Amino acid sequence: MGHFLQLGRRKFISLSGMSMLLAACGNGPWQNQIENKLYELSDPLNRNFEQLLFNSQTLAQEFRREDIEPEALLINSAEDVVPQINQAEYRLNVGGLVAKPMSLSLEDIRALPYRSEIIRHVCVEGWAAIVQWGGLPLVELLKRVEPKPEARYVFFRSAEGFRNSEGQMYGFYETWDMASCVHPQTVLAYEKNFEPMPVDNGAPIRLASPIKLGYKQIKWVTEIMLLAALPEQIGYWIDQGYEWYGGL
Repeated sequence: MGHFLQLGRRKFISLSGMSMLLAACGNGPWQNQIENKLYELSDPLNRNFEQLLFNSQTLAQEFRREDIEPEALLINSAEDVVPQINQAEYRLNVGGLVAKPMSLSLEDIRALPYRSEIIRHVCVEGWAAIVQWGGLPLVELLKRVEPKPEARYVFFRSAEGFRNSEGQMYGFYETWDMASCVHPQTVLAYEKNFEPMPVDNGAPIRLASPIKLGYKQIKWVTEIMLLAALPEQIGYWIDQGYEWYGGL
């Protein structure tokens, strides 16, 4: 991902703000130099969907079935925030900057291309586990909805929620860059360790990838939206101060 991997959320947002300021200030003899630098820093996000599909992307290490550590994958969610989802009625809604919005049942998702991978899941809290995820490669879904040229980010909404001390309900959400979404090892998983995904781990659908830290791999995904710019609410944990990219 080049220079972008070294940018934290705050610096990235400041660069985005500078881009908007430059656009408002018109052209000047110094403006092109600054714009070129900004483009260099954000270039991985500025490539269109078709270019990203043809980029060679390094695969993370994968492991053997006997390497799986079934007890090592911890469940961080409290019991009272695990959503109760009727899998027969579940729908994954995909929209935003796409030519062909979709609403998919779990059966629809299972009928699409399948990928199984045994990878290391790494948590920002310091633990890791080798786990098998199986499901739909996200890139295959994105191909079918046909992202518009201006789509740069992918927003995920979860059915998961929690209540604060005042009893108010909050939902979980996350945003990824397009390049990470089209990585061949990023999947919408409905299988863990060759068994149907347990509810505690995110059934019916969770995001899984060896190129991101665990807090980026949102569970119980119900909605995917393609966007041209980062929304005001970037991600639940990111808005609490975690680094936005969350890459490995």
